[in-house]
Amino acid sequence: MSYRAAKAGLARDTQVKIDSQFDIDEAKKCLYWIGEITGEAIEIPELEDKREMSNSFHATLKDGMLLCKLINALLPDGQKLDFSKKTYQPTTNQAFSMARDRERIGIFLQKTQEYGVPDSNTFQTDYLYERTNLVQVCTCIRALGIEAQSRPGYNGPSIWPRKCEHNVRSFSEEQLKAGQQVIGLQYGSNKGANQAGMNFGKARMILD
Repeated sequence: MSYRAAKAGLARDTQVKIDSQFDIDEAKKCLYWIGEITGEAIEIPELEDKREMSNSFHATLKDGMLLCKLINALLPDGQKLDFSKKTYQPTTNQAFSMARDRERIGIFLQKTQEYGVPDSNTFQTDYLYERTNLVQVCTCIRALGIEAQSRPGYNGPSIWPRKCEHNVRSFSEEQLKAGQQVIGLQYGSNKGANQAGMNFGKARMILD
């Protein structure tokens, strides 16, 4: 267990703002999806209090083991994790346990990026381990789910919107040239314009 001084001032206000954005329903979706993909029996409490639900969400994922099992279930053969390594083994040494928890979270994040989730949708290890931004943790799991749903052979539940697909269009040379002749209305038009009646400034007066 890590020990940190309680936040105060601006840091505390920022943390309160982040915690207030925690979505109970989204957290439950994430836990449900993880359970369906990994086959693990994850207890999803029927809580409506943000603080209590965030505590449960954090406790379930903090050691990184479920996250590693999640990404391992999505990885193709040949890229699977080796769960026989010490990283995934329990230990009674508190220092080793903390280090392994953080290492597992780091492995999940690395594999998630390799899987195709943008860096902007992942999170820092402390966001989960130190519980500083569980909102971003949910965002990462959601992004991973959306990416997984777009892959061929995916047979898990589809609980998030489908990923946008490319819609490449091809135009002939003739069509491209025809488009160059069209002037968009936002550029304006000088059709029918002339200088008749235009008079700038005072007329020149020639006196004897």
